[in-house]
Amino acid sequence: MKKLCVLPMLVTVLCMSLSLPVCARQITVSLAGDCSLGKLATHTYGGSFNDYFDRNGPEYFFQNVRAIFEADDMTLVNFEGVLTESNHLVPKTFNIKGHPGYISILPVSGIDAVTFGNNHRIDYGAQGIEDTLNAFSSIGLPYAFDEHVGFYTAKNGMKIGYVSVNVLDGEGPAGIYVQTGINKLKEMGSDIILVCPHWGIEREHYPTPEQTAFGRACIDLGADLVVGCHPHVLQGFECYNGKYIIYSLGNFCFGANKNPKDKDSMIVQATFAEDDKTGERAFFMQVIPCMISSQSKCNDYCPTPANGAARSRIIANLNRFSQPFGTAVSDDGIVTTR
Repeated sequence: MKKLCVLPMLVTVLCMSLSLPVCARQITVSLAGDCSLGKLATHTYGGSFNDYFDRNGPEYFFQNVRAIFEADDMTLVNFEGVLTESNHLVPKTFNIKGHPGYISILPVSGIDAVTFGNNHRIDYGAQGIEDTLNAFSSIGLPYAFDEHVGFYTAKNGMKIGYVSVNVLDGEGPAGIYVQTGINKLKEMGSDIILVCPHWGIEREHYPTPEQTAFGRACIDLGADLVVGCHPHVLQGFECYNGKYIIYSLGNFCFGANKNPKDKDSMIVQATFAEDDKTGERAFFMQVIPCMISSQSKCNDYCPTPANGAARSRIIANLNRFSQPFGTAVSDDGIVTTR
């Protein structure tokens, strides 16, 4: 029998078919990829994320997906870059930063939490990290990186905990953070635990063997879902021991590139349901194909649900990327195992 990942509005009906009385406890989490609220140090101002912010204000960027984010129970994105006025950048190829005031974008966009365990957290050194954490705290935004776990309580009382690690720094340290983080989140009473690794090779659509091994290890340690970022392009899905690994969500609201060649993206909606009395669980997942820009010829930093040929192409590509793992995405975005 195929394992279904279905539309949130169908969860109650399907739970009943799985002998879960009314699925009194269920939660839908929207997951989106790399969000860089700012620009590269090498970018000129014209056409940059900063330029669009000054012309359009904070509500502009997520306007085409806000309704999706506001309708779920929790929205989690990867926050890639820092919010700081520091100019003391760390010597590296790409340094990303935005103004601390850009934090105002998130609460008006339906975004509830962020991951921060990535390679651009360090772009402006300790000051950049401190300023960004202060920005998160100013709006009460849950965040996670390394030993700092994220924790969010939905309106129905269900608790979602998450760990965010930069595997590019080495699987050993990342693995320790995952193990200790999961243990901590269990002690905190998390109903659902996500592990969010920053991993893989940029612009590669298939995960490395190291990604696969690390993702499976996260599930063995107790993760309910593994959510990957970093390659800047989409990768596929794997079902391992009844739980899923999303290998790469790709870019989303990505200020670090004015015109990336590959603008394909997605929102993944994961719905977890649990019988209050028996603890029996059901899990469903749906893809909403997106583009990182509402325009095809440039990046206008306004992620938009894909339609027509673009939507069909993204679904077809996800099937190709997922085929080695025996996983498929239907035309309406439902994820299944073959």
